[in-house]
Amino acid sequence: MTQPQLAEQLPYHRLARLSPRYRWWRPLLGTLVVAVTYVVVLVLLMLACEVLGSSLGYRDDADGWPEFGPVSGTAVDLLSIAVAIPVLALTVRWTGRRRAGTVSSVTGRLRWRWLLRCVLTAVPIVVLSMGAMLLLPADGEAESAWVGWAAFGRALAVLAVLVPVQAAAEEYVFRGWLTQTAGAYLRSPWAAVLPQAVLFAAAHGWGTPWGFADLVVFGAAAGWLTWRTGGLEASIALHTVNNLLSFGASAAVVGGLSSDETAADAPWQMVALDVVGIALYTAAVVWWLRRRRLERTAPAPRPPVPPPVLPPAFQPAGHSGGPGHGPAAPPAAPAAGGDGTGDA
Repeated sequence: MTQPQLAEQLPYHRLARLSPRYRWWRPLLGTLVVAVTYVVVLVLLMLACEVLGSSLGYRDDADGWPEFGPVSGTAVDLLSIAVAIPVLALTVRWTGRRRAGTVSSVTGRLRWRWLLRCVLTAVPIVVLSMGAMLLLPADGEAESAWVGWAAFGRALAVLAVLVPVQAAAEEYVFRGWLTQTAGAYLRSPWAAVLPQAVLFAAAHGWGTPWGFADLVVFGAAAGWLTWRTGGLEASIALHTVNNLLSFGASAAVVGGLSSDETAADAPWQMVALDVVGIALYTAAVVWWLRRRRLERTAPAPRPPVPPPVLPPAFQPAGHSGGPGHGPAAPPAAPAAGGDGTGDA
């Protein structure tokens, strides 16, 4: 008796093949659908903001865009990234023919307890890293003025709601969709992780070579953790904590949220501290993994099994004679007392 063949176990970056209806063209078509749909949704969001700004009497800036103010303007910027999550979820479901949760993890959902553990791990590491950055010399820049508790509280409330969604959206796009799209064709996790890290850095613009390299390191570490843990929770936690503290520090000073600088503009001293923090967080997550069981793969769908072909002796009754249909049913006996014609 032969043993049943076990289903292939797919790591996270290969989950595009999880659908029984997977075809080689689906990840490519899905990428096109994501890009086009996101642009359409973004244009609609911008038009809605334009109408809202005009109706509320906001002045237009030099580009004709309503000047919502630093907090409201930041909220619009965060929302413009966050809308990628529903776009991606619908694309995975309709084009990829698989559950949208398969972008979250190999279990088909976000593992919330693991996400919370990763957040609690990231907080002290990022706080120490950013605290060290504040001790760096300011390079002749004027000291920033405190914005006040009222303004800071309002900004912090908006950031606490929108920054986690914005950070998660970037993770779903880069460490999620793009990694799984590359993994649909490439078995090596690094071959799937490195391209998205470069694209992640490019999406933040070109500031300094050090800043670009820092973003590549972040994207590569987050991608490796996603593959190693079987889900996006570790990368979402680090990205969310990092952005919350960064935006919070900017909101604390006058004009901080209006600055055009991003992580791509970081000098080498800040990059060095940030890379150390990324390395410490990565090591801490690996340490946790050695102390708890975490699903890292998902079983691939098995091909449909054809129905068994029964021998003629086991065919169901009722078939007429002939090859493959079993013996013909015997004729009915005549009624009692009759002559075989059916008359009484």
